[in-house]
Amino acid sequence: MAEKTGDPRPYNAKKRPSTTEPGQCYGEWVSWRRGDTQGACGGHIGVAEESKISVPDGWKEQPFTREDNPKGLLEESSFATLFPMYREAYLKECWPLVQKALSEHFVKAELDLIEGSMTVTSTKKTFDPYIIVRARDLIKLLARSVPFEQAVRILEDDVACEIVKIGSMVTKKERFIKRRQRLLGPKGSTLKALELLTKCYILVQGNTVSAVGPYSGLKEVRRIVLDTMNNIHPIYNIKALMIKRELAKDPELRTQNWDRFLPKFRQKNLSKRKEPMKKRIKKEYTPFPPPQLPSKMDKEIESGEYFLKESQRRKKKLEDIKTREAEALVRRQEKRNQAFIPPEEKSYEPKEVATSSKLDVNAIKEKVKKAKSKKLGAPPEEVKQKVVDSDKKKKKKKT
Repeated sequence: MAEKTGDPRPYNAKKRPSTTEPGQCYGEWVSWRRGDTQGACGGHIGVAEESKISVPDGWKEQPFTREDNPKGLLEESSFATLFPMYREAYLKECWPLVQKALSEHFVKAELDLIEGSMTVTSTKKTFDPYIIVRARDLIKLLARSVPFEQAVRILEDDVACEIVKIGSMVTKKERFIKRRQRLLGPKGSTLKALELLTKCYILVQGNTVSAVGPYSGLKEVRRIVLDTMNNIHPIYNIKALMIKRELAKDPELRTQNWDRFLPKFRQKNLSKRKEPMKKRIKKEYTPFPPPQLPSKMDKEIESGEYFLKESQRRKKKLEDIKTREAEALVRRQEKRNQAFIPPEEKSYEPKEVATSSKLDVNAIKEKVKKAKSKKLGAPPEEVKQKVVDSDKKKKKKKT
């Protein structure tokens, strides 16, 4: 007789009820109060509004200190990541700062310039078990071209990071570049607005978008980036975020549904189908089949060639060939003779020159006399007279 196995759970463990309601969830802890269920996933079933626990404003989780884990970690963990060659100079310059920031948490950092990799390793003095994951995110952000001043914020408790891969979301490269540019906006204005609304640092580079900031902001950044790559302009999401920020300031509206306040945008520009170069015009539909085309034998019967003998057919074929050759010869001869035909010349009409018989002989004589009296390069007579008068005045003054 087989032994009856007992319940493996401890004696004081709280058991689940025999009947479950739809939507009920179980986490690491389950509390039973007034017949209501509240799970670790945050779902409330049948819980009154007064009994819900709300997190007060300004509340922060207590930091993990050395006193919480005085003996440190038992095993060492390490993470490594590669970086591109163009980041080598920057990482070499800021690596002492990285080592100093990680040494405060007793994490060792190594930079291998030959292999092109960064490695972080926990030590026996490391007391925070999650700091190695944050150090891994730090070297990931540094490899993604995030500056050290922003990447080092990941070591704080309330800060996280998100790396969204957008390279495979759009097939055509030109379309991908156009949609990625929408995230930046003119002179980076769209990206700056997103950073102010989400309180996150956002870097768009290559096929990825890196973000560093609080968890609530990272959730919005990821949603906006994915919507932008799916051809939804970020300005719509920015307007919704601005409205949500104003609604969150009102204590009465904070717990209500905001769907009635948010704008609803409809897609106006429908994708136009590309028209073909050659349009095929459909013929009118007829229930009857098209008439049968005449065969070769039918054509020969109509022309009478079908009833001819073989010798007659051969003779007729030769005659057809001779007539075609004669026509081709005439066409070639006409084409040759065109080169010998002179072109039509335009008729030349001489223009009549208007001749005036009356000539002023006296005027011509005066012009010749004036020309003889003048010397080449000499000033005119009026200028000479002025120079002579000025000399006479100077002589009178001296006397």
